[in-house]
Amino acid sequence: MGTSENLAIAAHLHVLLRRKTGRVTDTEWMAGNADYAREIVRFARAKAVEDGHPELAEWAGKLEHAVLAPHEVRAKPLLQSAADLLHGAGAESEPARGYVGRIR
Repeated sequence: MGTSENLAIAAHLHVLLRRKTGRVTDTEWMAGNADYAREIVRFARAKAVEDGHPELAEWAGKLEHAVLAPHEVRAKPLLQSAADLLHGAGAESEPARGYVGRIR
């Protein structure tokens, strides 16, 4: 999603949190900072359960999808990828052909 959509979702959640819990948030920070958004999502979901406000959980999910989903998909660390290749994890490869890996 684009920045304006993220900001709109953050603003809507900000208003809900202010009305339902008295919590004041920073909408621009929420829309642009994954750590802050993650904490707001956690808080909103907790309050949704504690105080019975299902719309908080709904909008927390929207924020999570818009702001956090792109950041949560991370590449596997290089060291882990190398270890997987050495141990053959995740791939069924045939033995190495040629000089490397065996004696002629």
